[in-house]
Amino acid sequence: MPSTYQPTTPQNVTLELLLAAQSHLGHATSLWHPGNQRYIFGIRQGIHIISLDVTATYLRRAAKVVTEVCERAGLVLFVGNRPGQRSCVVEAARLAGGCHLFDRWIPGAITNGQQILGGCSMKVVDEFDRDLPGFKDKLHDQAVLKPDLVVCLNPLENYVLLHECRSNTIPTIGVVDTDCNPAWVTYPIPANDDSLRCVGLIAKVLGHAGEHGQKRRRAFAEEGKVTYTPDKKLQEMLKGERGGF
Repeated sequence: MPSTYQPTTPQNVTLELLLAAQSHLGHATSLWHPGNQRYIFGIRQGIHIISLDVTATYLRRAAKVVTEVCERAGLVLFVGNRPGQRSCVVEAARLAGGCHLFDRWIPGAITNGQQILGGCSMKVVDEFDRDLPGFKDKLHDQAVLKPDLVVCLNPLENYVLLHECRSNTIPTIGVVDTDCNPAWVTYPIPANDDSLRCVGLIAKVLGHAGEHGQKRRRAFAEEGKVTYTPDKKLQEMLKGERGGF
């Protein structure tokens, strides 16, 4: 019997799916942030109801951003440090070929990353993600990697991270509930950040979007096309090894 399972991709997102995940439930009207007015459908029993039409639209837009970043070999960092969000960010990062964070963000890891993360090891890979040997001893003075995109499932607890991203012009995607300032992130997704089903659904959609971007990048590589510009310093080192790109 053929399987009827379909992965949670941006194309498969429906209003019924978002409703089942309780994505529409906001916070009490007394806790709302005025910046979310355009995302609110109405009020029921003192609770703001988020418009799922808007949620679906903004989710698809964010998924497109993730796809484009991954297609260009960008590094996507998935962040979710509330109880129960660990599995969500780990799986999304695995699908998108990115990184994940489910513990507390270390302040200064971006703005002062060379001092905090300077001891971390790095490796060089080619357009097919194959490790290139012989560069371990040449990366000591290489600048610490910074994410090209940050996906945050709980912005309220990660204001410092989002502020550092803004200071370094790193775009961000965030699940924004009615009590959160949507201006904290570049691409807000209005939804219920207290529902594990909701944030899990959003993480899966964005993870599959990143997976699609990685597949497209590797498909272009098979055709001899590189969808990103390698680091200038690495290009100089690679000229002797591969004759340049």
